[in-house]
Amino acid sequence: MNFPSELKYTKDHEWVSVSGNEATIGITDFAQRELGDIVYIDINTIGSEVAKEEVFGTVEAVKTVSDLFMPVTGTVSEFNAALNDNPELVNADPYGEGWMVKVTLADASEVDGLLSADDYKALIGA
Repeated sequence: MNFPSELKYTKDHEWVSVSGNEATIGITDFAQRELGDIVYIDINTIGSEVAKEEVFGTVEAVKTVSDLFMPVTGTVSEFNAALNDNPELVNADPYGEGWMVKVTLADASEVDGLLSADDYKALIGA
């Protein structure tokens, strides 16, 4: 499994990449493996501010539907439109083409409270 060290992680298996006041968010390699083949992603929070740890959408796999939890408070500014036609991008490239949303951070200091790659690996026993 892949755990890019430049990313931050959550106990709910989301990852965050921060550039300035914008964060890109997706699910981890571990999460996509646990879910299996992803068939649909529902993000209905575009333009809304979503508080840290609130649900910002769902991901549907062949066997289950799972909530997506916001790792940091922010306004959802963009959904990865490529996922509409190709939700399997999350399985193929969870840290690249499979990103889910971009948000404008409300409080950049919240990122400091997220897990490092090593902390996340310890959490999942990798």
